[in-house]
Amino acid sequence: MIQLNHVVKTFHTDHEIHAVKDVSLSIADGEIFGVIGFSGAGKSTLVRCINLLERPDAGEVLVDNQDLMLLPQPQLRAARKKIGMIFQHFNLFRSRTVGSNIAFPLKYSGMSQEAIEERVKELLKLVDLEDKALSYPSQLSGGQKQRVGIARALASNPSILLCDEATSALDPQTTGSILSLLKELNKKLGITIIIITHEMLVIKSICGRAAVMDQGAVIEEGSIFDLFSNPRQQITRDFIATTSHLNKIFDLLAEDSPVVRLAPGQILAHFSYQGRNTVDALISTASIQFNVKLNIIFGDLDIIQETPMGGLIIILEGNPEAVSQTMAWFAEKGVRVEVIKRG
Repeated sequence: MIQLNHVVKTFHTDHEIHAVKDVSLSIADGEIFGVIGFSGAGKSTLVRCINLLERPDAGEVLVDNQDLMLLPQPQLRAARKKIGMIFQHFNLFRSRTVGSNIAFPLKYSGMSQEAIEERVKELLKLVDLEDKALSYPSQLSGGQKQRVGIARALASNPSILLCDEATSALDPQTTGSILSLLKELNKKLGITIIIITHEMLVIKSICGRAAVMDQGAVIEEGSIFDLFSNPRQQITRDFIATTSHLNKIFDLLAEDSPVVRLAPGQILAHFSYQGRNTVDALISTASIQFNVKLNIIFGDLDIIQETPMGGLIIILEGNPEAVSQTMAWFAEKGVRVEVIKRG
């Protein structure tokens, strides 16, 4: 659906800002694809290059096998109608009702007023705001405003939806509801969705694949499972760390918390679930098989693409030989064991 080939974008102000550096990406039809990076990484500029709101200095932007860079203005306007976009701060007209906001993109479409009103009703139902047609943006919550933004972006039946930090202004619960809606729309409409964010939790919740950007370049790309299980770049590892509270163990150690004080022979270890073969009841099996005690202090396990992933902080206790055999057995099962402290 989308193919970016060696896209470059530089802003010329007091000094040159290389916002996008030689980026190539391929995004499949019907995919939910994420682009993550810290502020200034170039991700918002990149997404605006997809619909040519920012025109690249070089490279190709192919959407549905059509190079937008080569299109004259009338054809480019027509192509843009198939690319919807939602924003962090909603960008709604404050003086227009919800219904009027949603209808705005259809104003010059040639549709009759009756057809436009029918389309607005369909879209309000789609985003679960059927009773808000006559309300104004000031009367809505943040989540409702974003639902209006989504409905407006879908007005012209686009095949692509660009989401530029669409959940950054929302609280966690509302973010979850918006992501659920986007998932549902992807499933129901088959629409290709590109999510731009600085939150790894968003990427983990909704995307199948993602690219990590830093200083204008894509430094890592892959399936969400691969990015979480085998991050190659430190920035990717830093983003993944924001989704876990396992690093709290080092605060507990620094505080000499009773929770992590060890008796002689005990081992404090981090068990990382990173393989596709970690679905068995490994903790109880190991305890019985090797006659060792495994005391889970706390953990952070999640299901990513139908596979358990995350980690556990465990105090391991038993005969030294049995403990060694236990750790080797876990490694065979695809669980990495990192010893943090020995008693």
